[in-house]
Amino acid sequence: MNEKLHQYLWNFKVFTNFNFTDTDGNSVEIIDFGKWNTDSGPDFLMAKIKTKNIILVGNIELHVKSSDWIFHRHSKDPAYQNIILHVVFQNDIDIKEFKEHNIPTLELKDYIDKNIFQKYENLLKESQFIACEKIFSTTKIPINFHEENLLKKLEERSLEIESDLLRNKNNYEAVLFHHLAYSFGLKVNAFIFKQIAESISFNTIIKIQQNKTQLEALFFGISGWLENSQDDQIKIWKREFDFIKVKYNLPDIKIYPKFLRLRPPNFPTIRFSQFADLYFRHQNLFSKIISAQNTNELAEIFKDIKASKYWDNHFNFGKTSPVSQSKSLTKDFIELIILNTVLPIKYTYHKHHSENITDEILSFYNEIQAEKNSVINEWKKIGLKIKNSMESQSLIYHFKNYCETKNCLNCGIGFKILKES
Repeated sequence: MNEKLHQYLWNFKVFTNFNFTDTDGNSVEIIDFGKWNTDSGPDFLMAKIKTKNIILVGNIELHVKSSDWIFHRHSKDPAYQNIILHVVFQNDIDIKEFKEHNIPTLELKDYIDKNIFQKYENLLKESQFIACEKIFSTTKIPINFHEENLLKKLEERSLEIESDLLRNKNNYEAVLFHHLAYSFGLKVNAFIFKQIAESISFNTIIKIQQNKTQLEALFFGISGWLENSQDDQIKIWKREFDFIKVKYNLPDIKIYPKFLRLRPPNFPTIRFSQFADLYFRHQNLFSKIISAQNTNELAEIFKDIKASKYWDNHFNFGKTSPVSQSKSLTKDFIELIILNTVLPIKYTYHKHHSENITDEILSFYNEIQAEKNSVINEWKKIGLKIKNSMESQSLIYHFKNYCETKNCLNCGIGFKILKES
């Protein structure tokens, strides 16, 4: 057993039974196994469990041995403060802090079929991009394949947005704020940025929206970056954050974004400054997005957004960069925001306020170029020509929901392959 295989088994729920009990003999019901986190921090995010008749929501950390928690020095790391379950293959020692805070430890070795180790070792050695790669051809793609995949993806996103709307009393501006924060965080900080956005009352954003310095100070302060005043600008942000915190009775919380494995232009410092500029420039952002008739009008909203002047020669606090350059949103980043946040929000709104929205929404995706990422590159290698973002979004969705999970029997391509063979 190794940690990667351990995470794999947990992610795909490969167990002989699910009647889990922790190391103290208490029943543990896994309501949501969490989202697999391949970056730094806990292994599974936003999980939900029930134990001792209490439902806990938070993160899950996996280790081969329970003592790895100590070996990896997680105890004093702020990223590991919201652990609700410690999942181990072997419980070799009890962790004192878990006992003190009533955090259960789940030992998995008796819930895993011993024959599975060799089977999964062979699966993990599989080098093909998709299971049917060697027999795949473009003739196997069904009619309306891309439209159907994209609409499935939009409907799934719409359900998430509707759930957020319910929690926010149908306030589209607030929900847009939360989801845009998610997009600005990119893959590494998406959940963290959204968590920070959701920790702030949107009424507070409205009240300080005409002061970009205060918007930045709010984001930077909650991120825990203003504790050490290293230069005059940081002192200004610190003073503004302290003022806002008292005036609007902000909760005393710190949520720490990550810098690991990010290129400097994508550092959370730069992205939060750009996010502040977006809300400084556009007082009624949701209305502008809904009224946009094409992608050019949507792109125009984000075109001039840039980080404040301090970041021209900084990527992090107090560290001057030798190159001075304005940090504006790139065309690719703007299109990413439109695809991942703006159009799903627009789809959700029009679904409840308009008729025949499908063609209009699909036309937006047809106008935007195909994304550039590793999944799309692999589809191209096996012979697909991808013309626009409708097709790239469709193929990303299909890979994640069918190919990656080897869900071939429910796949339109797989059905055609089986039927014709």
